Amino acid sequence: LGGVGGKRQWVAEKSEVERGGVEAEAVTEDEEEIETAGDSGSSDTTPIQAGALKKGSHVVIKGFPCKIVDYSTSKTGKHGHAKANITGVDIFTGKKYEDISPTSHNMLQPIVNRKDFQLVDIDDENFITVMELSSTGEMRSDLRIEPDKDEVHRKLKEEFEEGKDLSVSVLSAMKTEKIVGYKQLTT
Repeated sequence: LGGVGGKRQWVAEKSEVERGGVEAEAVTEDEEEIETAGDSGSSDTTPIQAGALKKGSHVVIKGFPCKIVDYSTSKTGKHGHAKANITGVDIFTGKKYEDISPTSHNMLQPIVNRKDFQLVDIDDENFITVMELSSTGEMRSDLRIEPDKDEVHRKLKEEFEEGKDLSVSVLSAMKTEKIVGYKQLTT
């Protein structure tokens, strides 16, 4: 009888949920709207365990995509966790950041892409027009160089003004893009 009583109780709970099902659906829809209302940036990163990181890989430190330049682990007290001491350099600015995290905890790893484009033009405001080096040949004019602040950008502009055919490498991560290098195209 105990099993039957338990079954009846489960059926009663189920029927209560079914009666309030309309309210439950409304709450679920509201929660979904909240989740999709803002962009959390989750598509720009993937989780990775701090213990799985190594020198040369990428990680988000203090909200910035960084390349790890120094990584070490240290054990703590009797019941503590091993800690990862991570030093990284921002892939866009070169600024150094440090973080300490338990090796068993997850950190964010930025999805970093590098794409090559053919340089078509540099306008008066230092916006560049580039063409994708693929079958699509898509044109873009939304990238800007800073020849006064960045040595690579200064040399790029000089060589373009000399009439050289150049391709540029664009690094992108976490909704940020920067020209990080260039080379002369061989025809």
